[in-house]
Amino acid sequence: MPSPASSFSSDDRNLPDASGQAGEPNARAARFLERIARLLAARGENPFRIRAYQEAAARIGAMSENILDVWRAGRLQSVRGIGPSIAAKLGEFLATGQSRYLAELEAATPAGIEELLEIPGIGPRRARLLIERLGVQTPQELIAAAEEHRLRDLPGFGPRLEQELLVAARRQTQRQHRLLLGTAWPIADQLIESLRADPLVREVSPAGSLRRMCETIGDIDLLAASERPAEVTDHFVHLPVVAEIRAHGPTKATVLLHSGLQVDLRVVSARSWGAALQYFTGSKLHNIALRDLAISRGLKLNEYGVFDEQTGRRLAGETEEEVYQALGLDWMPPELREDRGEIQAALDHHLPVLVERGDINGDAHVHSDWSDGTASIETMARAARSMGLSYLMITDHSPGLAVARGLTIERFQRQQQEIQHLNRLLAPFWIGWGAEVDITPAGTLDLPESILTALDYVAVAVHSRFQMGREAMTRRILTALRNPRVHALCHPMGRLLGQREGYEVDLEAVLRAAAAAGVAIEINGQPQRLDLPDTWVRRARELGCQFVIGSDAHGPAHVQFLQYGVAVARRGWLSSADILTTLPTEPWIAWLRQKSRRAA
Repeated sequence: MPSPASSFSSDDRNLPDASGQAGEPNARAARFLERIARLLAARGENPFRIRAYQEAAARIGAMSENILDVWRAGRLQSVRGIGPSIAAKLGEFLATGQSRYLAELEAATPAGIEELLEIPGIGPRRARLLIERLGVQTPQELIAAAEEHRLRDLPGFGPRLEQELLVAARRQTQRQHRLLLGTAWPIADQLIESLRADPLVREVSPAGSLRRMCETIGDIDLLAASERPAEVTDHFVHLPVVAEIRAHGPTKATVLLHSGLQVDLRVVSARSWGAALQYFTGSKLHNIALRDLAISRGLKLNEYGVFDEQTGRRLAGETEEEVYQALGLDWMPPELREDRGEIQAALDHHLPVLVERGDINGDAHVHSDWSDGTASIETMARAARSMGLSYLMITDHSPGLAVARGLTIERFQRQQQEIQHLNRLLAPFWIGWGAEVDITPAGTLDLPESILTALDYVAVAVHSRFQMGREAMTRRILTALRNPRVHALCHPMGRLLGQREGYEVDLEAVLRAAAAAGVAIEINGQPQRLDLPDTWVRRARELGCQFVIGSDAHGPAHVQFLQYGVAVARRGWLSSADILTTLPTEPWIAWLRQKSRRAA
């Protein structure tokens, strides 16, 4: 028998005790609303009702103000998108950590349907058929049923859909074991700070794919240096965020956090810190290439150091720099360690000087509450300024994207006036008046020439008709790039990591056209996008493209997503000279105006 009120999850209890730090209470409240939205979708409820919960969750997740303070002040309904019904349910959850409404939804929802709905191509009706007719409740069971050809006889399925769902389910099971970089990094950062507070810890760092800043990672790997490792692992497994201890030894521990994430900690001697950090950072192919190089030079390389093969004498190990130096290599940033030419470049002393977060002067992609953002233009500008930026580009949506409250022509004109006022108020910080303009299926831009000409910055993107064929999609984007008003192409592949594959497009042709037209390619730092991916960033640079980095911020806290865009740029071998948003304000404005003059 179901409990009278759902507690949602054990780590979401006692919310009222977390006041003062917005991040975690806001994230918990957002997860609560997102879960309601998922359950309503599973029941096939009204899409507008589902979207109301989704939008409320998004707005709370992006808020810089603590939702607990808003609730205590009786201001929940002052948050845009939160009406009386959502406010009542959220208020109960914030007050008690439980929700009767959520408990009722959970009791009325067939087991397994949520997991099935995560698979592209499966909606509520198909999910119910799979559960009721075949007893399928998980992606793994769906894969088995499809391989045995048991799906094709269900009403409305058939052999073709069976094969499509088989492919989609296999992809979904692979994704389930990967974390977004933007999810893992803040958690790892907090754990590292907790470990640094231990006086027995001399060094601590992320390792593995997280240290290489890969777009998705498996488990979180941490490495520490201490001469009393058993005490360090004991301190680690008893951190408040730990829900379950999976393994606990004198030099290694594995735990599950309350969020369900697995974290592995290894503790090594300071004498081997550099060798261990190099070894456990990887990648596998990079390490294999290094070991082969060591063997060719009569050396042995492992996690304890670099040794002379004949005498066994230890040559290096305390720092990464001396490990690489012992192999005749320059030290290389972790983001490059993928065996993509970095070892030869290090041998030749030709490694690039990679862009750093501190090199970025502006954010090229920011939304406000004029469209689908959660905060005013002034709030977004002040958030960017507090992070050390000198300018940002407001890029709210064009009219055709109604779902994101795209601006009408009249609203664009009023927005320009507000930005002019704010630039007088906030100078020398500069706010650029831009737009994220939808590329229509025909390749035209979703704004009239009068607005395109007046804007400081025209960024274009595909937001609809993702299923167009490769040739048609390529033609669509190439047509847009030929418009001389365009400054930048946003999220060029249209992907959402773990949710949506990029649309079919001849990306090589698009990048060549962008380079020829002087259109910058955006590296989108939103953790679910990270679009353009690093391998294509490097190829785009070879083709002569210039870049901008945008946070795609929809709230003040999101401006920090720039760091993930920088990570992609570094993995793509970019230096600051490759990225236009490293320019100070006046040169950036000069580039914008020069592009506009060419279009005139």
